[in-house]
Amino acid sequence: MADLGFVGLGAMGGDMVKRLLDAGHAVTGFNRTKSRAQWLLELGMQWGETPRDVALAAEVTMTMVKDTEALLAVAQGSDGLLAGLGPGKLFLDMSTVSPEASQCLAAQVAQTGAKMLDAPVSGSLVTLRAGQLSFMVGGDETAYQEVESILLDIGAKTTYMGGNGLAAMMKVALNLDLPVQILAFSESLVMAERMGISREKAAEVLLNSVLASPALKYPFPFLLEAPEEPLFDVDMMQKDVLLALETGRQLGVPLPTTAVTNEFLTAARGMGLGGEDFAIIHQVLRGMST
Repeated sequence: MADLGFVGLGAMGGDMVKRLLDAGHAVTGFNRTKSRAQWLLELGMQWGETPRDVALAAEVTMTMVKDTEALLAVAQGSDGLLAGLGPGKLFLDMSTVSPEASQCLAAQVAQTGAKMLDAPVSGSLVTLRAGQLSFMVGGDETAYQEVESILLDIGAKTTYMGGNGLAAMMKVALNLDLPVQILAFSESLVMAERMGISREKAAEVLLNSVLASPALKYPFPFLLEAPEEPLFDVDMMQKDVLLALETGRQLGVPLPTTAVTNEFLTAARGMGLGGEDFAIIHQVLRGMST
């Protein structure tokens, strides 16, 4: 069992730590709002007063934070993770962030003598709790082999992508597809309804056709009724879509369907729905079709 550190104890990060504790690891954690971590402290997690303290206490430190800005905020400065890293230590970032920023941070980590892996995830809180989360990992391959068993205490599969930043790039490419699929599905659903077919019957056909995918089946109930707690809200999804659009511009790759979908996310935010699950774009389309 390894001495682990974890920074970012929100919904995903918190449940990841629980799985690590259940597997027998010692975990020192930090979250900007300590009260959100109380349940983990009661399960045996130790508390670090700063990200630096977490990195000092751990052999392997992980982060799961909101965005690129949040990652840099916990990594840099006198109380940041970089100040607690050193030779022999490993740092894994599981957040969905700018690939370019991730590569720059990996270079800064290397200057401390430590190694960084970008290790974003595919899945949601539902798949995490079912033990079915999967990881994409970029960075030094030997470091990846050292932490693979730790990642498998959280999820079901890991895929080594290559050098630093490649996993972050793969996550951006992966996430742009989610809202695009939901928007296309919503177009089929709304058109069928306008033709006199019930929403439920149309959905039954679509979800049992060659078009069906887990990306559609998980959020489909949210198209009928918004969940009390979103799995992935509009604000977070638009953050990922904008990362994709920016990366596409840098690489010279046109992303036309992603750009259109981004406008629906903007419309949802303009309607005050930024905190709703991103499947709410179905409601935006429905409103436009009346």
